[in-house]
Amino acid sequence: MNVVKNTESSKPDTQRKRGRPPAFDREVVLAAARDVFWQHGYDGSSIADLTASMGITPQSLYAAFRSKADLYRETLDQYRRMPRQEPGNPLQEKIDTVTAFTRFLRNSAFLFTAAEHPKGCMISTAVLNCAAENEDIAFHVSSLRLQTLGAFQARIERGVEEGDMRADTDAGSLARFLGAMVQGMSVQARDGAGADELLAAADHAISELKRHSIR
Repeated sequence: MNVVKNTESSKPDTQRKRGRPPAFDREVVLAAARDVFWQHGYDGSSIADLTASMGITPQSLYAAFRSKADLYRETLDQYRRMPRQEPGNPLQEKIDTVTAFTRFLRNSAFLFTAAEHPKGCMISTAVLNCAAENEDIAFHVSSLRLQTLGAFQARIERGVEEGDMRADTDAGSLARFLGAMVQGMSVQARDGAGADELLAAADHAISELKRHSIR
């Protein structure tokens, strides 16, 4: 009896596997890589460290994420999407400026000290120094910090326009003050400060913000 040849099975194995989706949950392995980068920084995280935490091979890492740099960028995006103590973006909500920054700093304090992941902010103090070949990564992280600084300034300017902040408020310098506060909270969380200690420090920043508000 003649057997019909299965032309699909006769193709080389590499052809049959082409286009096959990765056999892992992308968000799960991203979270694993995120925590390695978060804990050790970009330069301090090796491919061996990353693949061991992600539970995949180096070949799978490069196939799915193209490069260590691209993987890092994607983990930063995931970090920015992480749930906060109070959901949503308080800087975009229809609330007064002081309340918006109070919620932002409270969210930061709880996120920076949570037990389920590394301490501090993955972006605020990331890649401050790096090898010359990683300057594009340093520039990317710096641009994220500048985006946050711009969002702070825009929110203060909105407060001036909406009438809850004084007209003579220097939005730029006040935004930089608040940005420095967030970076300082990140460093102190890495050094062991707890949520209550960071919240107490944040209260001083809010007091300064209130000096420029219209009560």
